[in-house]
Amino acid sequence: MGSRMNCSTTWPCAALPAADLSGRTTMKVGGRAPWLLEPATPDEFREVWLLLRERGLAARVLGGGANLLIADGELDFVVLSTTRMGRIFRPGAGANGGEALSDSGEQRAEQLARVAPAPRDEDPRLVAWAGASLPGLLRTARELGWSGLEGLVGVPGSAGGAAAMNAGGHWGDFWDVVEAVRVITPEGELVDIPRAQANPGYRDGGLGENIALGVVLALEVSERAAVATAMDSCLREKNAVQPVTEASSGCIFKNPDPELSGGRGAGQLIDECGGKELRRGAALVSPRHANFIINSGGASATDVLTLIEDTRDLVAQQTGLRLETEVRIWP
Repeated sequence: MGSRMNCSTTWPCAALPAADLSGRTTMKVGGRAPWLLEPATPDEFREVWLLLRERGLAARVLGGGANLLIADGELDFVVLSTTRMGRIFRPGAGANGGEALSDSGEQRAEQLARVAPAPRDEDPRLVAWAGASLPGLLRTARELGWSGLEGLVGVPGSAGGAAAMNAGGHWGDFWDVVEAVRVITPEGELVDIPRAQANPGYRDGGLGENIALGVVLALEVSERAAVATAMDSCLREKNAVQPVTEASSGCIFKNPDPELSGGRGAGQLIDECGGKELRRGAALVSPRHANFIINSGGASATDVLTLIEDTRDLVAQQTGLRLETEVRIWP
């Protein structure tokens, strides 16, 4: 999709023209989109998506803004934000946990949950729309005493983005607990994908060009205290080795094939090559974890992109390994 846009265009959802995207990413960099569209339900998202296709307009989907680097300057595509699609609820319950499903968007979410096997006596499943934040999902699981998401504590972003890239790390991956995902295809068709038919991999949810609109998470019944203790323990470990409170997009590079790297991850390779000394403008390699680039204040996307290439070149020169980026780059 690609065509001209103007500020008189009307949309069937909340819309912001000439939108600065830098505040909507965890790296705090990025240019300006001609339109930022914010559908409030999966049905509204589909309506907007079909309208964009009809108008021949290029579009990208923005979730929680993690694992993403947006170029500086004026962008030539519309951005759909899932921020307003943040509902989390149990199958058969409304967004507030006790009300009956009423609007068509929630009915579709309940249908998605029914893709999964028959409910257990106590059904520890959550339905989350694409814009539901990962921290919000973890808080919900913690309050319910349901286990399975502990390893994602401290990970920013949204359910849709986590499904698309299989977010996670040393402590576990998002698709470990995904039971089903509802996607919209590039043509606007809604498709339910059960876990048995999915093919997630390392930092790849296997969705291709499809866009996640909602997920069903299958957790395990546990105790609130046990879940809280596990989450707190994981967070302490992450805080000790990762710049959790700094402005960053998360890990920049994928870990290379262990047979080629001698079992060393990307961060260790960068560190051993002296990469923690690198910086460009206000963008610098984190002294806490070399696979993170942080914005120390006022960095541009160009600073970050240049630093990524500097780091990649350094490792390639010293080891012969060419690191592959994990962070997604627009355009």
